[in-house]
Amino acid sequence: MFVTLEGVDGAGKSTQARLLADALGPDTLLLREPGGTPAGERLRDLLKDGSIDLTPRAELMLFCAARAELVDRVIAPALEAGRHVVCDRFVDSTVAYQGGARGIDPGLVATLNAAAVGDCMPDRTILLRVDTGVAVERAEGRCESPISDRFESEGASFQDRIAAAFERIAAAEPQRVAVVDAAGGVDEVHGRIAEALGL
Repeated sequence: MFVTLEGVDGAGKSTQARLLADALGPDTLLLREPGGTPAGERLRDLLKDGSIDLTPRAELMLFCAARAELVDRVIAPALEAGRHVVCDRFVDSTVAYQGGARGIDPGLVATLNAAAVGDCMPDRTILLRVDTGVAVERAEGRCESPISDRFESEGASFQDRIAAAFERIAAAEPQRVAVVDAAGGVDEVHGRIAEALGL
C-alpha cells in the first residue's frame, strides 16, 4: 500500500507519517518530499535556501525533478517488492502550493506531475485538515522541512489558498483522498488516520 499525507504547514504530517509507518510494520518505507535520494536531498537543500530567489515555475520543476528521482529509484521498487510506502507529501502538495497558491496554470502542474510519477500514484492520501491560524501558530519558531522553511513565511493568506486547494483535491477525488480532522492530541489524530485506512 502506498499512502501519502498532505496538508498545510503545521498540520502534523511528519509526526503522523512516522506513527503510520510504525503501525504498518517494520518493513514499511517512510519517506519525505522532497528528499529520499542523494539528488532529492540536494534539491531539498536548494529549495530550503531562502537566499536563492526562485521563480514559481523553477520551484515547480525542482519539486517534480526530486519526485521523479524518488519514484524511479525508491518508491516504485519498494512497491514492486511488496513493501508498504508512507510519504510525507507527494503530488497533491505541488497542485496545492505551486498551482493553488502560486497561481501556476493547473494544466502545466498536472503535466509535470504526470511526467514525474507516471502511473505511480498513492493508493490512499490522508489530508490533515486543521485551521490555518492554528497551523501557523504550530509552525512558528520551529525548524522543520525545507518546504516549510520556504513557505511558512508567506503568511496566513498563503496558507488559506493552500488549504482551499487541498479541499478541492479532496472533493474531486474522494475515493483516494480521506480528510482527517487534525485537531486534538497526536494519538487521537493517529487513531482517526488508522480508522480512515481501515487499520
